[in-house]
Amino acid sequence: MKKHVISALVSNQVGVLSHVSGLFAARGYNIDSMNVGETEDPGISRMTIVLRGDDQIIEQVVKHLRKLINVLQVKDLSAAPYVERDLMLIKVATPPGRRGEVIDLVEIFRGKVVDISTRDMVIELSGPEAKIEAFISVCRPYGIKDVVRSGPIAAPRGAKDE
Repeated sequence: MKKHVISALVSNQVGVLSHVSGLFAARGYNIDSMNVGETEDPGISRMTIVLRGDDQIIEQVVKHLRKLINVLQVKDLSAAPYVERDLMLIKVATPPGRRGEVIDLVEIFRGKVVDISTRDMVIELSGPEAKIEAFISVCRPYGIKDVVRSGPIAAPRGAKDE
């Protein structure tokens, strides 16, 4: 099944998230991830919903979302070029003798150390899902203590000048 990224502008009101997630649950659609945050207008939030399904299922999802009263706009970003990023915080074991190795990896992946202690460090990393997965893989030998991921957020690419 193909991955789809749906972007929905919704009224920033109590219960909207519940209505949207309830719509998916009632129809048996599984959500891979969902992120919600305010836009430049504090009265409007953007939901980024990632799910898998064929084009017919996604078309139905979009139609059902558009019928909800607090949903202002819905787009399947997968239909055109878009930019997608995940955010991750990962706590990695870093004994003093190996700390430099982990810091080198952080630099290679363009991450940022956001907390450090005598036994571990917390690293912030953003980028495409493949980059996040690759970083997790190279950190496994050091010992991963915790991983927190946002799931993807996405925006359509800008129009090309002609």
